[in-house]
Amino acid sequence: MKRLTALVTGICAAVLSVVMTVTLPHQAAAATLTEVTSFGANPGNLRMYVYVPDNRPARPPIVLAMHGCGGSGPGLYSGSEFASLADRYGFIVIYPSASKKGNCFDSWSAESHVRGRGSDPVSLMSMITYTLQRYGGDADRVYVTGTSAGGMETNIMLGNYPDVFQAGAAFMGVPHSCFANEADYIPSPGASNCASGRISKTPQQWGDLVRAAYPGYTGARPRVQLWHGTNDTLVYYALLQQEIDQWTNVFGLSQTPTGTDTPQANWNRRRYADPAGKVKVEAYSIQGAGHSLPMSGMAAAAVEFFGLTGGGPTSPPTPPAGACRVTYTPNSWNNGFTAAVTIANTGTASVSGWTLTWTWPGNQQITNAWNATVSQQGAQVTTRNAPYNATIAAGTAVTFGFQATYSGSNPAPTQFALNGTACTLAT
Repeated sequence: MKRLTALVTGICAAVLSVVMTVTLPHQAAAATLTEVTSFGANPGNLRMYVYVPDNRPARPPIVLAMHGCGGSGPGLYSGSEFASLADRYGFIVIYPSASKKGNCFDSWSAESHVRGRGSDPVSLMSMITYTLQRYGGDADRVYVTGTSAGGMETNIMLGNYPDVFQAGAAFMGVPHSCFANEADYIPSPGASNCASGRISKTPQQWGDLVRAAYPGYTGARPRVQLWHGTNDTLVYYALLQQEIDQWTNVFGLSQTPTGTDTPQANWNRRRYADPAGKVKVEAYSIQGAGHSLPMSGMAAAAVEFFGLTGGGPTSPPTPPAGACRVTYTPNSWNNGFTAAVTIANTGTASVSGWTLTWTWPGNQQITNAWNATVSQQGAQVTTRNAPYNATIAAGTAVTFGFQATYSGSNPAPTQFALNGTACTLAT
């Protein structure tokens, strides 16, 4: 095998403020989220959930996806795009649930900072080993991602087990071994020296913390993708540069990017490539975003970076412009409304399995839906096809609807994304 609490309170409120799932009374799809109650050594007292898509290769890739403080594995499953991407690209997703300090993953203890010492990292490795064995997973294609506390744990896993993972994507994380102890991981905005970015280390010192996680390791290191909002005041934006300093040093790279671009509006990306031109580290600054990642399309960008979409680990997917068009028709009354949403496939290829996402510009809250399954996390909405309307052939459309509440005004969404691709908005 080649590669085998505002922190708690604030993150609970900002990252996982609302996770609501509306499941329709139709025949359920065969693939469902399943809890595994016995998966091996579990010193972190975690719970394990796994999503295995119906259509997958004989040796499927595996993605470990971790929630933020106050969340759960099922919450991340219903409130993110990873499951729909798994359906599309045939990888298995492990969704663990944490148990410490308001359901945060342990990235503060001495045990968590070193390979095989115990706590949550060992439990997470047991889940990966179980999944590889139970489902015949591909040990050369194992990946890790997470948001907030899960993003912090992503960096921990990449440092502790570099021989297991091919790549990782940390949303709103901190460097490996940034928390000196549990006392620094406390529920007050700005009170944590780590999460407020007040710890000052050189890139070499940050890199040494990763190297100390697996002393003597000289093998290949997993590629790293990092995400942070510029207006994050829970896990401060300054942490992004510290993560960059750490991982570029681990790879022996300069802290000066080899390339910069803007893949989407407000997504500023820096890339750090080796002399052969292979990107080892890439970092996204999301302009104006707070502690609210991943947003629509970001999970798809992470999966693309992993190399699981067939396009290679180079950049977020860029399907042809105008491949989809969305018509949004609301009918409002005092503090409530219904809406019909039509997705038209304007491309030349059939869409097999769809997820439509958008962000509310107001305080709208969906209460029920039909012809789709809907989940909402804060202002972020994720809708997935029902079993009977999963396919949208070229030149055809599907329509679903929902009922929702609001107060004040009821502005319409300004952008929709189908399977991570921005759609044209019908006028």
